[in-house]
Amino acid sequence: MKIALIAHDRKKKTMILLATAYKQILAQNELFATGTTGKKVMAATGLSIHCFNSGPYGGDQQIGALVSEDQMDLIIFLRDPLEAQPHEPDINALIRLADVHEIPIATNISTAEVLLRGLQAGMFDYRRWSHKNPTI
Repeated sequence: MKIALIAHDRKKKTMILLATAYKQILAQNELFATGTTGKKVMAATGLSIHCFNSGPYGGDQQIGALVSEDQMDLIIFLRDPLEAQPHEPDINALIRLADVHEIPIATNISTAEVLLRGLQAGMFDYRRWSHKNPTI
């Protein structure tokens, strides 16, 4: 599975804690992240992550491009709902693309844990199955 990790500045520590706690699950998948988040998670966990640009410099859009091409299976986007983001249109576009392409997206730690535990339990098999049967 291809998983994107994104976190606003005040949520990066939370993302590192999440990635540390679920390192074994994440390590079994292909990971992508916006620049700063990816670098911080890699440094803390040793996980291999393909890093795009930082969010304000187009990283959200780069991940969105993968979503639009059906090349992303799950997104963990720890958003800071209490701080205005200068690239809010990019954020909204990414969330919209996830909805359009039926990509599970977690925007807080609680939902992220549910998705990762579901992944571990095999509850995302429909994504693997649908890639083998694109005409259904």
